[in-house]
Amino acid sequence: MSANSLPEGAAVWHSLEVDKALELLDSNADSGLTPQEIQQRLQKYGPNELEESAGRSAWEILLDQFKNIMLLMLIGVALISGFLDLMALREGGLKPGEVPFKDTIAILAIVILNGILGYVQESRAEKALAALKKMTSPLVRVIRDTRLVEIAAKELVPGDVMLLEAGMQIAADGRLIEQSNLQVRESALTGEAEAVNKQASLKLPEETSLGDRLNVVYQGTEVVQGRGKVLVTNTGMTTELGKIAAMLQAVESEPTPLQQRMTQLGNVLVTGSLILVAIVVVGGVIKDGGFKNIQELLEVSLSMAVAVVPEGLPAVITVTLALGTQRMVRQNALIRKLPAVETLGSVTTICSDKTGTLTQNKMVVQSVYTNDKTFRVTGEGYAPTGDFQLDGQKVSLEESPEISALSVACAVCNDSVLQKEQGEWAILGDPTEGALVTLAGKAGIEKDQWNSKLPRVAEFPFSSERKRMSVISQVEGVATGEASSRGVDPAIADFLQSEPYLMFTKGSPELTLARSTQIYLGNHSAPLTEEQRQKILAENDQMASKGLRVLGFAYKSLAEIPPEGSDEASEQGLVWLGLVGMLDAPRPEVRAAVQECRDAGIRPVMITGDHQLTARAIATDLGIAQEGDRVLTGQELQRMSDEELEQNVDLVSIYARVSPEHKLRIVQALQRRGRFVAMTGDGVNDAPALKQADIGIAMGITGTDVSKEASDMVLLDDNFATIVSATKEGRVVYTNIRRFIKYILGSNIGEVLTIAAAPLIGLGGVPLTPLQILWMNLVTDGLPALALAVEPPEPDVMQRPPFSPRESIFARGLGSYMIRIGIIFAIITIALMWWAYQHTHAAGYQGNPEAWKTMVFTTLCIAQMGHAIAIRSNNRLVIEMNPFSNIFVLAAVVVTTILQLMLVYVPPLRDFFGTHYLNMQELGVCIGFSALMFVWIEAEKIFLRIMGKKAV
Repeated sequence: MSANSLPEGAAVWHSLEVDKALELLDSNADSGLTPQEIQQRLQKYGPNELEESAGRSAWEILLDQFKNIMLLMLIGVALISGFLDLMALREGGLKPGEVPFKDTIAILAIVILNGILGYVQESRAEKALAALKKMTSPLVRVIRDTRLVEIAAKELVPGDVMLLEAGMQIAADGRLIEQSNLQVRESALTGEAEAVNKQASLKLPEETSLGDRLNVVYQGTEVVQGRGKVLVTNTGMTTELGKIAAMLQAVESEPTPLQQRMTQLGNVLVTGSLILVAIVVVGGVIKDGGFKNIQELLEVSLSMAVAVVPEGLPAVITVTLALGTQRMVRQNALIRKLPAVETLGSVTTICSDKTGTLTQNKMVVQSVYTNDKTFRVTGEGYAPTGDFQLDGQKVSLEESPEISALSVACAVCNDSVLQKEQGEWAILGDPTEGALVTLAGKAGIEKDQWNSKLPRVAEFPFSSERKRMSVISQVEGVATGEASSRGVDPAIADFLQSEPYLMFTKGSPELTLARSTQIYLGNHSAPLTEEQRQKILAENDQMASKGLRVLGFAYKSLAEIPPEGSDEASEQGLVWLGLVGMLDAPRPEVRAAVQECRDAGIRPVMITGDHQLTARAIATDLGIAQEGDRVLTGQELQRMSDEELEQNVDLVSIYARVSPEHKLRIVQALQRRGRFVAMTGDGVNDAPALKQADIGIAMGITGTDVSKEASDMVLLDDNFATIVSATKEGRVVYTNIRRFIKYILGSNIGEVLTIAAAPLIGLGGVPLTPLQILWMNLVTDGLPALALAVEPPEPDVMQRPPFSPRESIFARGLGSYMIRIGIIFAIITIALMWWAYQHTHAAGYQGNPEAWKTMVFTTLCIAQMGHAIAIRSNNRLVIEMNPFSNIFVLAAVVVTTILQLMLVYVPPLRDFFGTHYLNMQELGVCIGFSALMFVWIEAEKIFLRIMGKKAV
């Protein structure tokens, strides 16, 4: 078969015999490929590398920042302002000491700063693919042309024969040709922590899931022990890792709700500004009967354009989100992408893994069945403290010696170690065995002591075929000839006859029970009756139906150490001890977090690879699902079309036996239903779903680098309750963003209307220069807005449904508030402007006639201070709030007022900003008019309270 006729990557290699796979790839297990075949295949398939689709360059990202409609308008304003200054410079029309182009320079500086700010946020390139590439091995040993050679992994081609050994990272997907004790850790791909025992001789059904394909190996996984010879079947983008890379690159990033709202805000502001500019210019031309004052009208238009754009808003939003990330880190949520802070507040559905996130990732024994009694076991985690309860009452171990006997078996037939580290009990070894050591500790059976009393002399190790393990221990008292009553612990004294060895067996309850002929009844053994056998099996089913993982225990006295490989014969005629049922117990804080989700209108969903009974038990216990709710399994999901899944996705809160690739379909189905989805994941296969989700949440402890790079947020403690805390913080951030948008844009509308009114009511000149407007938008608006960004949460923030992520920025009355307050702002300022103009142009006035403009400037700025104090709450009056609950607002008001007065009373600043000195009477009038803004907002709250309405 030539290279050109090789099968494409869709071949189901796990369902083929080794010889058939070699035949299809025209390869030889002993000699490999010839140089000519290698060259042909390299040309056909390309290098064994993950390909990266071309993304935007850094320059393209930077240029995109200046396509923002508000920045484009500012650039236009800067150019026109520069042109007018150039004309004035040529004609000698500049005032003495006036700096030319200062407005142009200031506006362009703001444009550039906003562009850089956007670039920094957006240019953080996706590194998920780079993390995937790290999982590929740089060098690999292969057989080529009958010789063993070491080559770069990128040179591998389908048909190569690759050699594996312990510690290697596998460089390509392949079908096993032969293996010796080969174990491969595939947790990055499958999510299963335990290493997989590979078997080359198997031929598996086509529909076998990825994690159960024991005769193939995958790129990016790791050889834990043993060795193997592999026929390379897939390289580059056709490997399972390559498919994940393709899915990652196929997922398109959608703008976040905040980004969409800011775009909408820009469109509305610019459109409104251009309409107003047109009205002012046309109105001025009609009023003047021609274009004789066109320069003045252009200056008015420029000032209006600058006034309408909230230049400080991007910086305030960025700082607000950054402060939110700091608060979230203190709650163990690390935000990787800044807009995700606000996006969290819009989440309607949280899809969470079970193990380690909803549960403790610590197996804890819940129930023990021995001598026809079911005992409940109390205690948390791996701490060896807890009680044994029968019918709700604590029992003593003296009254129930069968518990001690079973606990000895748990401790001795065990390879894990329980130890205390920094005040926390922890397990070295398998979590299931750790739960058994902890159970023994609760019964007073310490593993270290019993390893001395019953030293291990032989064992029959666990295997997936046998589903059990046995340990043979020497009984010291009997072996040394001492009487059993003196030399043997009472816990096992009744086990013994005269044999010097004991064999303890644990494993599958059905298989262990089938090999038992007797039963231990607390102080003696008796023949195992059929009735007892059925009771034990019924109890096993009962425990399993509650989602418990159940193990059966038995023992047997031996006269001698059985020979190696005699497990089938030795593990017969056992004495049954009992059943132990354990569970990865729920985290104690998660129940309250799930209830908080429900109160907040957020639906929690469990997605797990575990058994459906276990998933149902945990979900019901935590309140995620109700008794009798449907569980959708991975197999059922596989058979569903996308339309069928979409119809069911709102009805299912538990997904069991789900593989990571199913998560992507679940997320997409929820999103098509209009849900805003947060999704957790830790494996490489989870990366596409994490990237697709509105909020991708990676695990900080168990997560792979690939999943973290694809995520928006990393849980540092892998805890579901942390997601809920972060969601609360997201809601607070969004509420505060709305609050300071109201604050900033209310004043901007007031500025625009004031500027527009000046020529229409016959006042000479523009009341505010672009530079003064920039000062107001950046400093007078910016500092208090930053202070409002840290306003503490309202008490009911998690007692209401999430606001729709698709709602307009002007929704829920914010738009009407801005217009209403802007008009009041304008009325107050225009009234002041009219009085100030008459005052400064009256006969005998000693000051500069242009001082009326400074009075307008000062009134607008100080009125904003009253606005900032009043807007802290939508409903409560200022006198009802603790003034020190947000000390930053008070500080911002004081600092901003001082800075504003410096522009009026410090000569160099006065010259630069084009202001004029105000006497105390004029300053007092400005402050009096400014105070009216504060009075109006407080009066609005009182009016709404009387009317029984709630403010925005």
